[in-house]
Amino acid sequence: MRSALVTAVMAFILYLILTVGTGDILFWSSAEIVAGILLSIVAGIFGRKLLFKNEDYRMLNPKRWIYFIAYLCPFLVAMARANIDVAYRVITGRINPGIVKISPGLKTDLGITMLANSITLTPGTLSVEINEKTNDLYIHWINVKHKEPNIEEVCNGFPKWIRRIAE
Repeated sequence: MRSALVTAVMAFILYLILTVGTGDILFWSSAEIVAGILLSIVAGIFGRKLLFKNEDYRMLNPKRWIYFIAYLCPFLVAMARANIDVAYRVITGRINPGIVKISPGLKTDLGITMLANSITLTPGTLSVEINEKTNDLYIHWINVKHKEPNIEEVCNGFPKWIRRIAE
């Protein structure tokens, strides 16, 4: 029950941040607040097991959120580089697509999910499969140089940042 309440409160705060508008109650209208409360309750009920598995509240630690905000900088830089690289490969036709396996060494479901999403959001890479027993990721990559690439080549140091955030 506590995990659902914490998830609902966090979802409501995120909702308020994303829907800042002009209204009669500070920056929101009463209809927006009611909708936010209802959506947050639904998110709390369905999302409690995703955010707080086994009643683990470590993501409420402000230090982890500071790491997450700091992670956005290298992530956005890697995304910009990947956009340029993909544009170059499209123009020149120099692609060598394939699926590679990486072992990031992440232990938590949240960490693996964050890494898979970060890889998928980066142009030229796509997370295809996760081996749930070993937490290995299979990634479709636009420029496979060799069969067993270094993890830095594929995901730009994301695992070390995610380890600080999620583990």
